[in-house]
Amino acid sequence: MINTFDTMKKIIHFYSFLFVILYTYDSKAQNSNILNQYTFKKGDYNGIGKWYMGREIAHVMGYQGIDWLQRSEREKEENVSKLIENLKINSSDIIADIGAGSGYHVFKMAPLAKNGFVYAVDIQVEMLMVIDKMKKSTKFKNIKTVLGTEKSIELPKNSIDKVLMVDVYHEFAFPVEMITSIKKAMKPDGELFLIEYRGEDSFVPIKKIHKMTQKQAVKEFEAAGLILKENIKNLPWQHCMIFVKKS
Repeated sequence: MINTFDTMKKIIHFYSFLFVILYTYDSKAQNSNILNQYTFKKGDYNGIGKWYMGREIAHVMGYQGIDWLQRSEREKEENVSKLIENLKINSSDIIADIGAGSGYHVFKMAPLAKNGFVYAVDIQVEMLMVIDKMKKSTKFKNIKTVLGTEKSIELPKNSIDKVLMVDVYHEFAFPVEMITSIKKAMKPDGELFLIEYRGEDSFVPIKKIHKMTQKQAVKEFEAAGLILKENIKNLPWQHCMIFVKKS
């Protein structure tokens, strides 16, 4: 009886060890596949030398650029009011502003989602501190700042109705991981609004590396299982692309 028990223990230990080995190998293989999607070479002065699907990733604009985010000319240049209209925000919507910066769009969406919630997600603590300070001086209780990482937006699974990303996606150092994180946080019928300066338009007065074409955006998002529902072409300088999960 003792020998049988000892034999069973050895068998259990063996299969447990085998499971750990296979799980570790699978995890490493997945990480390797992700890393293999990135290439590294010199490029634009304003780029990080890291490329994804033929596009060089741009440097992140630091919190020192807050004045530019809050510039008085922004409404005229970008027609932000029209962008907010494009979102068709319902009062109960749960919205995530990814790369929220100083909260320029957050404080325009919060009153429209009065029975919902707005997550202001950013990787820079200094940006979130500005939003928290502004929130204290307003009546809005439906805004929450979230410190994300370069690979995750740190939001619950299937929790978001609408995702807004304004001129930020092209700066993601890990676009594959970030789109995966965002997709997980979206509800099955959730919508992702990708706002990027039009790379097809040479008259848009923005550096090339800080622009994106619709073709490039569709290529990258389709690889992550998101499809283009519509590109609303009513903004002066930017695409307003709406992506949804593949059914």
